Amino acid sequence: MKASKGSMDNGTTFDSTKVYTETALDESKGNAKGFAVGEFTLGTSVEFEKYKHLPFPFDAMAELEIVTNGKTQKTLMHALKPVQRSAATKA
Repeated sequence: MKASKGSMDNGTTFDSTKVYTETALDESKGNAKGFAVGEFTLGTSVEFEKYKHLPFPFDAMAELEIVTNGKTQKTLMHALKPVQRSAATKA
């Protein structure tokens, strides 16, 4: 997760939080296995403040929406809710 806020030399401002998620590779063709990183924008840099106190990485439920312009589609992240990890089982 990374917050970015500022302005470019031309005066254009930016303000966002990027969320990097562990995403499974498509194993359906038998030529890929494992994970990659998916990048999503989640609101402004204020969003980062809600999560920076957590130990990373953390498990979360995300509210996602798939949208299209008629030719291509993209996935938008609208919300992220951390979930509590279950306690380790004692042997």
